[in-house]
Amino acid sequence: MIELEEVWRIFRVGEGEVHALKHVSLTIERGEHVALVGPSGSGKSTLLHIVGCLDRPTRGRYLLEGREVGTLSEEERSLIRRHRIGFVFQFFHLLPRLSALANVELPMLFAGTPPEERRERAAQALKAVGLSHRAEHRPDQLSGGERQRVAIARAVVMDPAVLLADEPTGNLDRASAGEVMELIERMNARGLTLVVVTHDPAIAGRAKRVIRMDDGAIQGSGVRGPGFEPRAASPESQGGG
Repeated sequence: MIELEEVWRIFRVGEGEVHALKHVSLTIERGEHVALVGPSGSGKSTLLHIVGCLDRPTRGRYLLEGREVGTLSEEERSLIRRHRIGFVFQFFHLLPRLSALANVELPMLFAGTPPEERRERAAQALKAVGLSHRAEHRPDQLSGGERQRVAIARAVVMDPAVLLADEPTGNLDRASAGEVMELIERMNARGLTLVVVTHDPAIAGRAKRVIRMDDGAIQGSGVRGPGFEPRAASPESQGGG
């Protein structure tokens, strides 16, 4: 499903270089639930951006569903992002003046889906996340957990193969975080591949496999079992990655 072979991502900063990713080789199978953990600056979000076709590797190969993404045009990569990958972020990224329903319709609007079909599919997506009764409410009329559920409905309305979640519970209380994770885990159980970046050991512990990153490289990978306890992030590591 997702294959990275010796991927590097190098950024130019002034006269120097920052190696955000180095020697990253990773395979994620279809339908897996994987957590990426590590301190701030470890490369988690950079890796997620490459997997999501938001960025390109400086070196190495990235294959998604057997296609080498690095050889594709920007238009082809845009189509992959639109149809094969869903994104959920910590800060929701909902348009404040639009209703929940209209926010969920946005990916279909950009894809040229007819209006009647857009409304029907958006309504079904909101129903799937338990928010049919809030369809006409704007984001400022919703709780944090409800806003994230709208963001999830928007992410999956195009029926993607992969859902990439970057700190999806970072702005939520513990109860709302649990509800959001249960929702996307049900989608994962139906075959959606799920990759979650998190600093929260409890969220990481829900994944079937945990990949630890540090200094731009993969430091370890483990399958969750009865004795699995994800390593807690140190206080100074809280933040982006």
